[in-house]
Amino acid sequence: MTRLEYRTAGESHGPALVTLVEGMPAGIQVDQSLINSELARRQGGYGRGGRMKIEKDEIKVLSGVRQGITIGSPIALQLVNRDVRIDEAPAVHRPRPGHADLAGSLKWLTNDCRSTLERASARETAARTAAGALSRSLLNQFGIDVVGYVVQIRDAMATFDSGLDFDELRQVRNSNEAYCPDTNAAERMIAAIKQAKVDKDTVGGVVEVQVTGHPPGLGSCMCWQDKLDGRFMQAMSSIQAIKGVEIGLGFEAASRPGSEVHDEIEFDNAKRDSAGLGFIRRSNNAGGIEGGMTNGENIVIRAAMKPISTLMRGLDSVNLQTLKPERSDYERSDIAAVAAASVVAENVVAFEIARAFVEKFGGDTLQETCSSYEAFMRAARELDSDNNP
Repeated sequence: MTRLEYRTAGESHGPALVTLVEGMPAGIQVDQSLINSELARRQGGYGRGGRMKIEKDEIKVLSGVRQGITIGSPIALQLVNRDVRIDEAPAVHRPRPGHADLAGSLKWLTNDCRSTLERASARETAARTAAGALSRSLLNQFGIDVVGYVVQIRDAMATFDSGLDFDELRQVRNSNEAYCPDTNAAERMIAAIKQAKVDKDTVGGVVEVQVTGHPPGLGSCMCWQDKLDGRFMQAMSSIQAIKGVEIGLGFEAASRPGSEVHDEIEFDNAKRDSAGLGFIRRSNNAGGIEGGMTNGENIVIRAAMKPISTLMRGLDSVNLQTLKPERSDYERSDIAAVAAASVVAENVVAFEIARAFVEKFGGDTLQETCSSYEAFMRAARELDSDNNP
């Protein structure tokens, strides 16, 4: 089975971040401008700190692409850091509550948190964003679209028409610095971030990602590691500062009876065409995933981001050299990075969809992938024929 995978390397203040993507079929036109635009969006959003004014994230393709087209070999993407001072940066002896500082110092037996925080930093998510944006060059070939946005910061919650198409969602989202599809809520979100800055505090929030245009049957119920909802949750919860993930109705499902949770099924033969298989749901509480597999409905995933753990006013901590109580160290940081997290979430979800797509339909070339996909869709439309059991 062909597997699409990626790994990242690099530290926050090291020379560069590197993303290595393996398993991408040959013959895909790489949209480098899309990758760079996603990296630029990740650097934006209200509440970001001074680091984003220093860096200008753009990828350099080191391998796996010839004349703009994938050739089947591993693809290496480089993001050069401008703020390179990993060897000169001061030691950090006062761990920040909520950060990896203390846990990493205990794990690697050091009283200097610097080595841990350099890799644990959310700067690493730029490399993951690049991988996800690259995968969209494959998804776009099959009409699969992904969009992410902010739905809550503090008590400011977005309300918007869930029936908006993705282009409309993007248009409203891109009209404000909160990356929110509700402009009124965006104003309240920005106000909450402004107040946190006055208070020398930080704020978190909730982001949502939707996927459309994908076929049913991605993922599997046969092996727990292949369940797509579990893979989405792992991808989302591994984003720095994410502490909770839900799909569809999520935790709300626990408080409702089954009759108000499960999405009843209808069939409309008129909709069994090149764009669909004819099955219709009256709701989408499952968030597009049943039994670890896509069911054809839009995938809907939300993630809760805790407040940034670096506060200008600090928090009570302990000096790891003296073991005496002191306030935590301060590293240049954001007041809020929820908008940026929505970009990262959008792209890690895109990669997981692409990974599952390649597992089901993959081949060495885009041509083979297309043939496999088209054959599956034909067979799925003929599910009730004598040719199928």
